[in-house]
Amino acid sequence: MTPYPLFQAAVLSALLLPTACTQTPMESAAAVSAERRLQDNPLAAPDTSGYRVGAPQDPNGIGKYYQGRQIAHVMGHEGADWLERNDRQEEEGTDILLRELQLKPTDVVADIGAGTGYFSFRISPLVRKGKVLAVDIQPEMIEYLRDNKARNKAPNVQPVLGTVQNPNLPAAGVDLVLIVDAYHEFDHPREMMQSIYKSLRPGGRLALVEYRAEDPNVPIKRIHKMSEAQARKEVEAAGLEFVENRQTLPQQHLLIFRRAK
Repeated sequence: MTPYPLFQAAVLSALLLPTACTQTPMESAAAVSAERRLQDNPLAAPDTSGYRVGAPQDPNGIGKYYQGRQIAHVMGHEGADWLERNDRQEEEGTDILLRELQLKPTDVVADIGAGTGYFSFRISPLVRKGKVLAVDIQPEMIEYLRDNKARNKAPNVQPVLGTVQNPNLPAAGVDLVLIVDAYHEFDHPREMMQSIYKSLRPGGRLALVEYRAEDPNVPIKRIHKMSEAQARKEVEAAGLEFVENRQTLPQQHLLIFRRAK
């Protein structure tokens, strides 16, 4: 993989540690039309979808708001090496996260915003009789995933090209959806969560990992953090039930939600 030292330095100086990557939004004509109407009246209250478009309150945001939260800019595929940095396990407690997921060998896991597959290929041996759906919306990241699949000899990892509104997962076919430091950058969080809800089997779980906004000592810009209350408000709006916040990670929430049976 080609190194990007200047990009990595810029990411570090900006204190951004997102793991998901997106491309220019591939929006439907209806979505574009709705957002243009909001742009004509930037101070308008959110419509029934929960969205509002207005001037960015934070320059690191896109000027689009959901449930009162400004959506953050995303990191592109040029920062792929940042996802595989050597100190990531120590900083984020990624080994702890994998244990906390309590996976079964037969589970089907969807890694949303998989990027290079940092988590996908660590989950792969834990679900040897199941599979990992490694979802990203950038074709460049899908190529990384395919190359890394061969390199890691992980036949149960399946790269999936999603869109900003739909991760393209099988209906009622997923036991666990994992989203690490990515949800706060979704251009269309409402539509994504609706699609994720449909993809979960009855009793299936969502593990949402986000940097803790409540902790001022977490060295991440505020827009790249989420509070438990905000995350719960947005995810529960899609119909998922909150189960618990497993407070075992050094800097992040690990919020578990469930699709009721």
